[in-house]
Amino acid sequence: MNTLKIKIQIMCGDEIAMGPGKADLLDSIGKEGSISAAGRALGMSYRRTWMLVDVMNRCWCEPLVSTMPSGSARSGARVTSFGHEVLQHYRMLQKQAGRIENGADWAALECNLLPAPLEQQRS
Repeated sequence: MNTLKIKIQIMCGDEIAMGPGKADLLDSIGKEGSISAAGRALGMSYRRTWMLVDVMNRCWCEPLVSTMPSGSARSGARVTSFGHEVLQHYRMLQKQAGRIENGADWAALECNLLPAPLEQQRS
């Protein structure tokens, strides 16, 4: 049986403002309280994690993640209330898209989809 995989990406110009990986990163930042710890938990490099947070913060009207400098009483990072709101709406879109799996359109495509690509013909 074939699997339907819908990946929702919200674009801001040429940048992905929100997608599955960024949503997971926000969840992890909320859990870990640190951007670097969140990245480690997801198997991402420190640089990649910070780049994703930077893109998210530049693509929305308010930052999704706020940081506190190390050494302060509350060092680390947190998902802002606006970030939680964006994440909640994004997760709802994912749930709605998941309902398509049992729809007639998917069934019409699935019955004609091969289990694997045919071998490429050589000329």
